[in-house]
Order: sequence, then C-alpha cells, then structure tokens
Amino acid sequence: MKALVLSGGAGTRLRPITHTSAKQLVPVANKPVLFYGLEAIAEAGITDVGIIVGDTAPEIREAVGDGSALGVDVTYIPQDEPRGLAHAVLIARDFLGDDDFVMYLGDNFIVGGISGLVEEFRAERPEAQILLTKVPNPTAFGVAELDDEGRVASLEEKPKEPKSDLALVGVYLFTPAVHEAVRSIEPSWRGELEITHAIQWLIDQRRDVRSTTISGYWKDTGNVTDMLEVNRSVLETLKPSTEGTVDESSEIIGRVRIEPGARVTSSRIVGPVIIGADTVISDSYVGPFTSVSEGCRIEDSEIEYSIVLRGASISGVRRVEASLIGRDVEVTPAPRNPSAHRLVLGDHSKVQISS
Repeated sequence: MKALVLSGGAGTRLRPITHTSAKQLVPVANKPVLFYGLEAIAEAGITDVGIIVGDTAPEIREAVGDGSALGVDVTYIPQDEPRGLAHAVLIARDFLGDDDFVMYLGDNFIVGGISGLVEEFRAERPEAQILLTKVPNPTAFGVAELDDEGRVASLEEKPKEPKSDLALVGVYLFTPAVHEAVRSIEPSWRGELEITHAIQWLIDQRRDVRSTTISGYWKDTGNVTDMLEVNRSVLETLKPSTEGTVDESSEIIGRVRIEPGARVTSSRIVGPVIIGADTVISDSYVGPFTSVSEGCRIEDSEIEYSIVLRGASISGVRRVEASLIGRDVEVTPAPRNPSAHRLVLGDHSKVQISS
C-alpha cells in the first residue's frame, strides 16, 4: 500500500504567511503540519509516499528531503497548478501503479493517526473508504449524504444547501478502481477535477464505497483560527523538559518545554508552552498555548495563545494574543504621537482632561 500526500496548494487563507512559506510547513508546536501527516502514514506501516508539489516545491523538498528522517521513502510529483484532488490522483498514476493507496491532505491534522483506518481498509478492501465528521459549517467542505442503512448515497463539494452536516475529512483510501473514476469525470464549475465527483462516479457504478465517521479531533489548518486551535490541541499533550537555561528570578508553571540553547531570564512562563532552541525570553510573560520557534527574542512583552515563527522578535509590547507571527518579524511599540488639547473656555468653566 502506498500514500499520496497533497502539498501543492497555495494557502490563500493563511496569507500573508504563505506569500513566503508553504502552508504545509507552518509549524504546530514547532513542527510543520506536514510532518504530523507523514509520521501518521509511517505509523500505519506505509513507507512508499508520493508528495504532490507545486510552486513551493523547493521549500517542501528542503524540509522533507528523502523522507528517511520521518520513516518514509518520498517521491516528488510536480503539479503545474492546483487542479483538484482528483487531478492529483491522475498525475500520480505512474507512481501509484496498481497498488491500493491512502490520499492524505498535507495541511490536515488528525489526532490519533490513521493506523486503525488503514488496518480496516486492508482487511475489507472496498473500492473507496472516506472519513466523515460532523461540522457546524458544511458549506465549506465536501459533504456526504448517507442512506437509511448508513451507506454513502451521495457526495457534493461545498454545497450551498448541504444535505447533511457530515464533512469529508482530508483522508481517503482507494483501490486502483479510482483511476477509472478520475478519468471518467469532467471539471467542476470551479475548473477542478473533484475527488467527490470521482467517488460519486464509483457510487453510481454500484462500487463498494464505505465511510467511517470519526468523533475525534480533526482540523483543516487552512486558516489562522484553525492553526492556533491545532497548536492548542498538540500542546495539551506536551511533555515538559528543560534543556535550555532558566535563571532563579524566572517562574516556570505547568507543562513547559525549553529546547537546547534557549535562555529564560526574569520571566514567567505558564504552560503548555514550547520555547525553541536558541530563543531568548527576558523580562516577559509567555502564557498558555504558545509555541515560540528557534532563534526568537521576546523582551519586556506579554504573549499567549500564539505561534511565533523562526527568528521573530517581540520587544516592549503589551499584550499579544491569538496571533500568528511570521519568520524574522519585528514587533515593537508604536511611537507616541505628540498630543495637545486646544481649548476655548468661558469664565468659571470646569474641565476634566485625560492625560
């Protein structure tokens, strides 16, 4: 069994971060989102992985390499531009051959991995198996309708009037039957070859399409709000350790990981928090659910529930929260503008002025 990982999207919902960085490489708890997916694939016993790459291919290649550090063997498959998930299957035909495969969206995050799902698929081998989860906003996803017996009756991509609240999670399992399906469909109104249309084709051909509804944690990390929420979820499981240095005037509370070379002086850190290698925290407060990458500097500032990327500095700022701060960013206080009150007051007036 092989894996096909999609990492070619532009990440428009994460701009401006993704103007200069691949969305799949934005870190969660100081590790790229893409790495969590690749590790889940390896844990499921799949080592032969094809990664679909687009404009950010050089960055993805540099981060992942040959995949050996993550327990997989990677083949890169270029895509000239995003043309839909089914198009990714189409261009990966030579790599996939006649093997079963799992397709994993590189910016998705699933707590608990996919080992159980892969094991179930290997045992029963339906032509397709999809993951579903209930969402409050189904219009933003591919949506499945189940019949009275719980079988997949229909699929629709980002419907204006959803038939259910069951959204497709970004993990799909297929036998080679899907290759005929992706060749048989036409581009949607969005100009893309939709994987939902390919699966619908299998349903219409009376092929065996099954679903698993998960109640565990899943997020599409396509926007800042979801990225921060995934960061929170991962930090909840953080194992505390101190490999850097903390002076006697600092206070460390709860689950905090301080990586090698990091220095904390005259500061208060309340976990769960991860402080990256060679980062300096001084005269500051770092609050819960914050990830600070390597080589950062936080001075005389307060920050919580945020992600700070490599090389960023925050100095003299109160307070930063629910923020995603890019690489090598500098955050400082705005200069105070000179101000004056201009008054024309009659006799015996009383005036109160805020200073």
